[in-house]
Amino acid sequence: MQRKMAIVDFNLCRPYECSDGACAAVRACEKMVLKQEAPGEVPESDPFLCKGCSDCALACPRKAIRIVTG
Repeated sequence: MQRKMAIVDFNLCRPYECSDGACAAVRACEKMVLKQEAPGEVPESDPFLCKGCSDCALACPRKAIRIVTG
């Protein structure tokens, strides 16, 4: 069975452009699957925990996150 998950495009992501360097997509992830080590750092998603709800993709102002089926 294929499942959906969030993928961060590192070429498009500019977390330092988000408020205080805190990624807007990370704040939107209610399940806390998308994590950011420190302000200004590119967030990473845990593909085993991500349910592909797309909250993070919708919140990203740079459209640097997409939901894929894998």
